[in-house]
Amino acid sequence: MTDFAAIDFETANSERTSVCAVGVVVVRGGLVTDTFYSLIQPEPNYYSYWCQRVHGLGHADTDEAPVFPEVWAHIEPLIEGLPLVAHNKAFDEGCLKAVFRCYQMDYPDYRFFCTCIASKRLFPHLPNHQLPTVATFCGHDIRNHHNALADAEACAHIAMHIL
Repeated sequence: MTDFAAIDFETANSERTSVCAVGVVVVRGGLVTDTFYSLIQPEPNYYSYWCQRVHGLGHADTDEAPVFPEVWAHIEPLIEGLPLVAHNKAFDEGCLKAVFRCYQMDYPDYRFFCTCIASKRLFPHLPNHQLPTVATFCGHDIRNHHNALADAEACAHIAMHIL
């Protein structure tokens, strides 16, 4: 697979609808051709201590940010016709489906692939299959882990390595 879009969400709290940042990396012909990052006003709009500790985002970052449908209007044309790839697709696909439901948007039934599941099958010797570990093993130096774009870039590099 040489054409896909890697996607990563960060959430404000334990609700999957609370996406507060998204990163997308478009790969065509095995090369990164486009990237997209945006903050998003979460729904519900509150931050849990634990989520905030993970990614460092809070109200000061997202109170003036666009809501999800506005952000998705920019992403949709970038990823049209492409399968989506995520590291731990259960989380990112769950967020995408939940936020589509929240805003009563028609979900286009995106095809999702998971680099975490693939890495467990292909690299069982790794000490763990967390994104930084697998990215490093695949030759990508991940910086700023839990920034949605940095994580999407790492996922894209893993996918290019193993898919």
